[in-house]
Amino acid sequence: MEKYYITSAIPYVNASPHIGHAQEFIYADCIRRYQLLKKQKVFYLCGADENALKIVQAAEKKGETPQVFCDKNQQEFRNLAQKLNVFFDAWQRGTDRNHFVSSQHLWSLCKRNDDIYKKSYSGLYCVGCETFYTPEELDEKGECFEHPGKQLDKVEEENYFFKLSKYQSFLENLIEKDKLRIIPKNRKNEALSFIRRGLEDFSISRSRKRAKNWGVPVPNDPAQIMYVWFDALNIYQSGIGFGWNTPLYKKWWPQDVMVIGKGILRFHAIYWPAILQSANLSLPRSLFVHGYLTVNGQKMSKTLGNVIDPNVFLDAYGTDAVRYYLLREIPAYSDGDFSDRRFKEVYNSDLANGLGNIVARVAKLCQTDNIPGIINYSKDLDNLQSAIRTGGYYDSLERFEFNLALEELWKEIKSLDIKLDEEKPWAKTREERHEFLTFYAKRLLSLAHELQIFLPITAKKIADQFVNQEIKSQPPLFPRIV
Repeated sequence: MEKYYITSAIPYVNASPHIGHAQEFIYADCIRRYQLLKKQKVFYLCGADENALKIVQAAEKKGETPQVFCDKNQQEFRNLAQKLNVFFDAWQRGTDRNHFVSSQHLWSLCKRNDDIYKKSYSGLYCVGCETFYTPEELDEKGECFEHPGKQLDKVEEENYFFKLSKYQSFLENLIEKDKLRIIPKNRKNEALSFIRRGLEDFSISRSRKRAKNWGVPVPNDPAQIMYVWFDALNIYQSGIGFGWNTPLYKKWWPQDVMVIGKGILRFHAIYWPAILQSANLSLPRSLFVHGYLTVNGQKMSKTLGNVIDPNVFLDAYGTDAVRYYLLREIPAYSDGDFSDRRFKEVYNSDLANGLGNIVARVAKLCQTDNIPGIINYSKDLDNLQSAIRTGGYYDSLERFEFNLALEELWKEIKSLDIKLDEEKPWAKTREERHEFLTFYAKRLLSLAHELQIFLPITAKKIADQFVNQEIKSQPPLFPRIV
């Protein structure tokens, strides 16, 4: 049994979680469940990015201290994960004392390698991204592409820099040779393009005054606070013991996969490996980069007032319906749209009329004929005999293309529905019906086994329905939306 360490991007907790956070939590959770089915020892970490300047600003608007603000907001993200049936093995907060110790240890290792130096600097700073940009990296209005409509701050101060330029050749080779495997390929090419334009050293601290005394102090320099990306990226290590629990750290490090959105590719594909290399630490193995969610064709934006609260849909339609839409309807590698109209269409066609319908039909026929449950049916992956065991389904999971994996499952569901109509078991003899319906019950159990990666609650309901002493009809899995 091998270990598999998964991380997803550490969300800023300056506002309540939106549907995009739900999407990423679910992606990482599916990877976790898939690896568990492969008999891997799995650890999934996420956490709260709390040491940013925008956290301080958001807290000030609320009239709260940053700590009280973070305590409250980070819990909203944990509550959302729980409602999504997403399980974290560790939830590491940026304000945790162990994280402070860990981040200062990482700083010391990079400093020892002569990769940190101090200089005066003037630049354009995006508080939303918590990063500096050159004019060439901005749009025609001089605004950040991630946060249009927000003016950048002109910052002049003395702070610490990391020698990213020193790692130009190392990073190009790392990514080009797939030593750090970036999925999909267009994101790999994007990272290489950024490197080949020439890497510049980047700021990793800010003055305590500008940071408003909030964040991880720089070792041996009380006037400086660590810049958020150096601190935040280290949550991936601090949460498993780096700098404070060496046996735990050695058990799980390095990251087997990092799950992130496309907007933070640079920090994870370039900055993070360079920092780790500087500190002489093992490097991540792969990086899965997903797209963004749009809402009715528009980018989600507080200004437009179209930020979707996932709790609204979770409360109305249930956990697995939301999980299904985000996994099946949204392409794993690119942007996808979330709309109330399309959600209801997909729910009715795929869940109510598709999966729910075939399960209800088979269960009713089994109950009518007193077909016994499949009590001895194995749930072990190695013993299952499924028509979708090889090929597209598992290939898609290995590539994190969850939408294509579900497409394979729904082909199976559709073919079962067609076969039921063609075979007409209700018109057969009792012996023929018994054999046919037993076969169907086993096929649905096989599907439930595969579905537990994506729709764990529904998969358990299906399994429970067909492995009891008697198979009985149950309430609809997905009541049709009228």
